[in-house]
Amino acid sequence: MAVTLTSAEISRLDFAKGGGLLPVVVQHAGTGAVLMLGFMNAEALSATLERRRVVFFSRSRQRLWEKGETSGNALLLEDVRCDCDADTLLITAWPQGPVCHTGTRTCFGDEALTAAERLAFLAELERIVERRAAERPEGSYTARLLAEGPQRLAQKVGEEGLEVALAAVGETDEKVVAESADLLFHLLVLLRGRGLSLADVVRQLEARHATKK
Repeated sequence: MAVTLTSAEISRLDFAKGGGLLPVVVQHAGTGAVLMLGFMNAEALSATLERRRVVFFSRSRQRLWEKGETSGNALLLEDVRCDCDADTLLITAWPQGPVCHTGTRTCFGDEALTAAERLAFLAELERIVERRAAERPEGSYTARLLAEGPQRLAQKVGEEGLEVALAAVGETDEKVVAESADLLFHLLVLLRGRGLSLADVVRQLEARHATKK
């Protein structure tokens, strides 16, 4: 965890503009989804940085409140940044359950609102594969594949790639999607087996794109 808000930035935060409060946008550290909007005074910010859990100032109760203090659905702090005017904070956090009191994953509902959010499940799936690799639970297909080694992983990716190709020329769209899902999953496992990640692949794609501009 690396909080990028520096002491110099903290000292220039303009709490006075909002009557002692700063608006705080909270974003999911994994998916990028906007989770909620809250407010902090200087004490709430200090408590957030100290506890590594997001603490707000409740305007209705006129006191500090740690998100999840009654529900258990805390926001684990990942990062804090301020905007260019030093009067708004952006927090990235890991939610430990539904964020909204209504039970939805965000205060704006459950639906993924951006293309990036819809694709972000790949990152979540990658974290699941990573946990399986570390914990090796009994009965786990992922753990078994990893234990069988790189040759077996390479074989599975080859098989799934062939099935995608065959589906593309003679099957329904639903079949192409299903086979593509199998391929992506097995590719994630193969990458984990090599100690690599999707981020490594994305960096390569970004580098290729940059050279073609």
